[in-house]
Amino acid sequence: MNMNTKKLTICAMFIAIGVLLGQVIYIPVGASKCLPIQHTLNVISAVLLGPFYGVVNAFCISLLRNFMGTGSILAFPGSMIGALVAGLAYKYTKSTLAAAFGEVIGTGIIGGLLAVPLSVFVLGTEAAALMYVIPFAISSIGGSIIAYILLKSKDFLKLGIKE
Repeated sequence: MNMNTKKLTICAMFIAIGVLLGQVIYIPVGASKCLPIQHTLNVISAVLLGPFYGVVNAFCISLLRNFMGTGSILAFPGSMIGALVAGLAYKYTKSTLAAAFGEVIGTGIIGGLLAVPLSVFVLGTEAAALMYVIPFAISSIGGSIIAYILLKSKDFLKLGIKE
């Protein structure tokens, strides 16, 4: 099977999982819905597929959830930045632990801070930085731990993409 075809197939599978499970497994926090499954998929995508596909997955999941009415615009900064930082952390260190920490930093801190202006200017709500940083961080920590455990499983790594 062509490498790009295999990556796209796994990418599509992760998007489907993220959209479907995102409807049932979430933590409501104000105007946002924190999804540990999104963060799990961000770390797994970072390790198995790389930063580009991780960001594509995060964008597509956020977009589909918004189209379905199950997400908000706040899904974009947290998930996409988390996926990017996790992907770059793994790319340069080859450490699943670094990818997990990258997800927490990207989503929890950077994405949480970027959610504030979106909340104020787009949603028209008053927001403080801690209003998003804390729940985004908690959600990304939980999802990153799940991903780390899954990635340490020998059977799970059989999905791996080797170029």
